[in-house]
Amino acid sequence: MEPFTKLTAVAAPLDMANVDTDKIIPGRFLRKLRGPGYDKLAFHDIRFNADGSENPDFVLNQPAYRNASILVAGDNFGCGSSREHAPWALLDYGLRCIISTSFADIFYNNCFKNGILPVTVGQEDLDQLMKDAQQGATLTVDLVRQEILGSNGIKITFDIDPFRKHCLLNGLDDIGLTLEKADKIDAYEARAAKTRPWT
Repeated sequence: MEPFTKLTAVAAPLDMANVDTDKIIPGRFLRKLRGPGYDKLAFHDIRFNADGSENPDFVLNQPAYRNASILVAGDNFGCGSSREHAPWALLDYGLRCIISTSFADIFYNNCFKNGILPVTVGQEDLDQLMKDAQQGATLTVDLVRQEILGSNGIKITFDIDPFRKHCLLNGLDDIGLTLEKADKIDAYEARAAKTRPWT
C-alpha cells in the first residue's frame, strides 16, 4: 500500500449528501475481481450517460477537476451497503483523500485499509473547503501535522486515530502489519516444528 504523508492537489467539490456506495460503484460491478479497470467504474452511473458518453455536469468530468486527488464531499459519504469495491474505485481513479463531515463506518474503515485518508471536519470548515474547491483551489492535506491548508491561508486541524495514522504513514494494510511480525511468526513455526513434528 502506498504511504500517505502529505498531499497537495486539486480538490473537487462533490456537494451532495448521502452519497452511498452504490453511487460510488454500482452493484452490478461487484463481481469484478481486484485488478485494472476500477478507475472507469468510479461514480459510473452519474459520471456517464446511458450511451456511455461523459456526463458534462458531473464534477470529475469538468476540465478543472479531471486530475483531482482530493474530494470535498457532503455529509454521510459512503453510506449504504458494505463493499470494499468503493474505495478500490476511488483509489484507482486517483483520489487519495476524502473530506466530509461524516462517513459511514464500514466505508471509513475500508478507506484506511486501502490507502485513502478520510478526513472528518465540522460543517463550517467543510463549507469553507467546498467553497474553495468550487473556485478551483489546491489544498494541502498534511497527515503528520493533521492539518488541511487552503490556498487562501486557512488552516484546519483534524483528529485521527493514532494507529490508523501510523498505518497510513507507513503504507501498512492488514497484510503489511502481519509481515512486520514475520520474524516472530517464523520463530514460532520453527519451534512448533520441533515440539510438535506431527502437526
